[in-house]
Amino acid sequence: MRSRPGRPLKPLVLTPDERETLEQWARRPKSPQALAKRARIILDCAADKSIGDVAALHGTSRQTVSKWRSRFIEHRLEGLSDAPRSGAPRTITDATVERVVTRTLETKPHNATHWSTRSMAKAMGMSQTAIARIWRAFELQPHRTETFKLSTDPHFIEKVRDVVGLYIHPPAHALVLSVDEKSQIQALDRSQPLLPMRPGQVERHTHDYKRHGTTSLFAALDVKSGRVISQLHRRHRTQEFLAFLRTIERNVSQDQEVHLILDNYCTHKTRPIKRWLLKHPRFHLHFTPTGASWLNLVERLFADLTDKQLRRGVHRSVRDLEEAIRAYIEAHNTAGKAFVWTKTADEILDRVVGVCEQISNSGH
Repeated sequence: MRSRPGRPLKPLVLTPDERETLEQWARRPKSPQALAKRARIILDCAADKSIGDVAALHGTSRQTVSKWRSRFIEHRLEGLSDAPRSGAPRTITDATVERVVTRTLETKPHNATHWSTRSMAKAMGMSQTAIARIWRAFELQPHRTETFKLSTDPHFIEKVRDVVGLYIHPPAHALVLSVDEKSQIQALDRSQPLLPMRPGQVERHTHDYKRHGTTSLFAALDVKSGRVISQLHRRHRTQEFLAFLRTIERNVSQDQEVHLILDNYCTHKTRPIKRWLLKHPRFHLHFTPTGASWLNLVERLFADLTDKQLRRGVHRSVRDLEEAIRAYIEAHNTAGKAFVWTKTADEILDRVVGVCEQISNSGH
């Protein structure tokens, strides 16, 4: 182990059993992240790397590396656990905690899709409170789940770099518009009057509703200014999208190149659209990867519209619904707030690689 002059370090030598355990903690995909990182730090220190090199390798500070190196030398494997807090002596050993965490991550109860604190407590012969504390400490939430979808587009990488490049480094003297349609927006009226919020009581409404028809919002979000060009149509076909392209043309400067970011919806690629584009060569289309609509920045506008205007709105006709949407768009344009894209293409691709590796190591 190399060190700074004048500060000799105690040698760190691993037994075969210790090395095997550390490698298991570092390699197992379902190990707690903090424990896996500490195990990798100790393995690198035992490989005669300097504290500075180990800190740089793991993106942490020299003080952190020194701390866990010293803890391991003094307490061996048990030293890599978090230091005990003040209070009553512990009644649950580290081995028991590890069994709870491992069972939570790697098994399921025979009669359910996930563990609860009660079912895990019964299976482990422990109290529900103890299981809850362990889960909180390791940020385990078996009751929660999130969705994801990986694009199967063979040109995924090229399209990500193309679209993100337009967000982060737009072409000079050109306009970049994120374009999409929010289709089949329903005009919904609750079956009974809404009960307003009061002190100690949240707003209440009935779970059922009356449908009064639908409309579709066509929107083009100016990536730089945040302003929106919009149009509402009762139907969602090539004719409506073509009419919206003409609206965009009338509302943008005639001396600018226009780059449109679109998803792969079929109406964006029909013959009438292609003929229109041939007659208007300053318009350039950039398609997001198949199954990756989240890459279209205008989706952020649609999410805000849903959250602030549609989800809890009461609309007794399509006309009422369309007036509410126009009012939201007008307020958004008046505020002049742009949505800022922050992730680079490399960061997005690295995240996708990480998800793919998790899937490969999941055993499913």
